Amino acid sequence: MFEHIDAYPGDPILTLNENFAKDPRDNKVNLSIGIYYDEEGRLPVMRAVHEAETQMLAEPGPKPYLPMAGFAQYRDAVQSLVFGEDSPARADGRIATVQTLGGSGALKVGADFIKRYFPGSQVWVSDPTWENHRFIFERAGFSVSTYPYYDENSGGLKFEAMLSAIDALPARSVVLLHACCHNPTGVDLSELQWVTLIEVLKKRELLPVIDMAYQGFGAGIDADAFAIRELARQNVPAFVANSFSKNFSLYGERCGGLSVICESRDVAGRVLGQLTSAVRANYSNPPTHGAKIVARVLTTPALRQSWEDELATMCRRIVRMRAGIHDRLRGNVPNSLLARYLEQRGMFTYTGLSVEQVDLLRERHGVYLIRSGRMCVAALNEKNVGTAAQAISEIFAQATN
Repeated sequence: MFEHIDAYPGDPILTLNENFAKDPRDNKVNLSIGIYYDEEGRLPVMRAVHEAETQMLAEPGPKPYLPMAGFAQYRDAVQSLVFGEDSPARADGRIATVQTLGGSGALKVGADFIKRYFPGSQVWVSDPTWENHRFIFERAGFSVSTYPYYDENSGGLKFEAMLSAIDALPARSVVLLHACCHNPTGVDLSELQWVTLIEVLKKRELLPVIDMAYQGFGAGIDADAFAIRELARQNVPAFVANSFSKNFSLYGERCGGLSVICESRDVAGRVLGQLTSAVRANYSNPPTHGAKIVARVLTTPALRQSWEDELATMCRRIVRMRAGIHDRLRGNVPNSLLARYLEQRGMFTYTGLSVEQVDLLRERHGVYLIRSGRMCVAALNEKNVGTAAQAISEIFAQATN
């Protein structure tokens, strides 16, 4: 019956993470998977999350199914965080939001919805982008192409080329964009560039899908949502996927949301109904526990402040690690590559290391990056940053000898 089924090659990031776990070396360093680790190399339990969960466990009760759209208090908290408490679009009822299984679940529900109502559209993603973006939309039946984004030579953004390519797309093309902390490059648009791009999206009648997995890890909670709030302010129809995996350190709870900016309250009601239909066809309804944690934190002033303070501390630690590896690599790698550790932002840096160099780092030194050269700087700490820098320096020294 199943002889015709081919083998799954595995996800390149998750498979690499599994191989790291099997590596017997004591001084190995995992800079591959996109997870924030604390200074001790541990997955943190945020204080506000711990307190919210402790309160919940002291209030045991039945655990019924949630509605298909999810926990109402959570959905409202998602809207408030993503679009701003005082968003006119929220006040007007123009945003439809459902609770999803993380950011990936939001993208999947959104892809299914778009395929049903915009079946002739094609999807365009940045070059490069997170590998799962292409996989999710292709599995939903879309043809996926790329627009210019990352400049390998400068380590920056090909904004003019990006703008020109998007300006040439057919109406109702789907354009996937990263709100902040671009994965995998760490290169973001400025606010002025976002405003310019939004004008093109409006003019060409394109449908933006904004993925925001790292709110709070870039320029701050509000600044990281600038593009989303500007789209809502200008009443531009758009899909927004957000995740609480990173900024709440709730990876395994799969807490996410999908919001759609609509033209009116009436349209938002119809969109919400069809989003719940897509949820029903995928997983029927979302889980309770993580959503109640997030909702309690975001709606309890003391917990909310604690969460924001700790998130800001995590962000500052990433900045320190960027500076730490930058300083240790100075004089050992080309300046054009060195600057990227400071100029790019968020959890990731595109190091400029070749596939061969990444393989050597792993095989000879036990330092794991994904083969594109993407480094998760959020996994660096004072104990391993020297090991990683020394290994990279040796790789470059061998190349010049």
